[in-house]
Amino acid sequence: MIKPKIQYTRVEPSNYGQKITAVLLIMVLIYICMSFWKGQIEWQYVSENLFTPTVLSGVWSMIIMTFLAMALGIILGVMAAVARMSDNRVLQSVSIFYVWLFRGTPALLQLLLWFNLALIFPHLSLFGLVEVRTVDVMTPFVAALLGLGVQQGAYTSEVVRAGILSIDKGQLEAAQSIGMTKFEAMVRIILPQAMRVIIPPIGNETIGMVKLTSLASVIQYSELLRSVEDVYYVNSRVIELLLVAAAWYMVVVTILSIGQYYVEKYFSRGWGADTAPQKQSKLTNAVAEGE
Repeated sequence: MIKPKIQYTRVEPSNYGQKITAVLLIMVLIYICMSFWKGQIEWQYVSENLFTPTVLSGVWSMIIMTFLAMALGIILGVMAAVARMSDNRVLQSVSIFYVWLFRGTPALLQLLLWFNLALIFPHLSLFGLVEVRTVDVMTPFVAALLGLGVQQGAYTSEVVRAGILSIDKGQLEAAQSIGMTKFEAMVRIILPQAMRVIIPPIGNETIGMVKLTSLASVIQYSELLRSVEDVYYVNSRVIELLLVAAAWYMVVVTILSIGQYYVEKYFSRGWGADTAPQKQSKLTNAVAEGE
């Protein structure tokens, strides 16, 4: 008995909900744009202040603080991660305490504590040889660098530790079997491979640091937000100057996002791609199965 051939008709899913959502979002976007355009905003002040020396100085200070704080955070983070994974119980305890302390308190609070350190330690001395007043050393720049960089190190240490843990432990054992110390194996074998896992969150935190530098305006560091505040205190064009700051933040973040893409692409090269021997092996298996 011959069974009748059943034909199936493909039913396309209805996408009316998707279309309605898109229309609503477009209407909301148009409403927001029209509100800004028709609002009491003097747009000439935005264009006039985009490239003023005061604003450009703030942009430059923001960029410098971002990279210096991230550099300090990465150095401290790598050290803390390696200490956390060492066999030394003292170093492990110090690393755990460091991460617990600086991840547990807000960044703004840490900035204020560093800036007012002179209230606790009026003088700083180096082994009793050189003594200086803390208030002379702890400038807004130094306080912002320490406040942002030291806290960033606590977060970075967990990122680095996760990257190290993603590498097979057998590679460390193999490196030690050929005479490498654990430190040498970590620097030459483990960390280079872990960069593929470490780079994306570090890049994301660098972009976050750009915006986090705005907190330093509280301790009188002249970054971008502080610079536009100085301008609108004079001309009273608050919204216009805040839009100037927003535009520069978006420019810097966009540039860093593009840079992050290429850095990730560099460290991920070869990952997930079949090598020539692997491709040949797959082709041979496919031919054998076909036979």
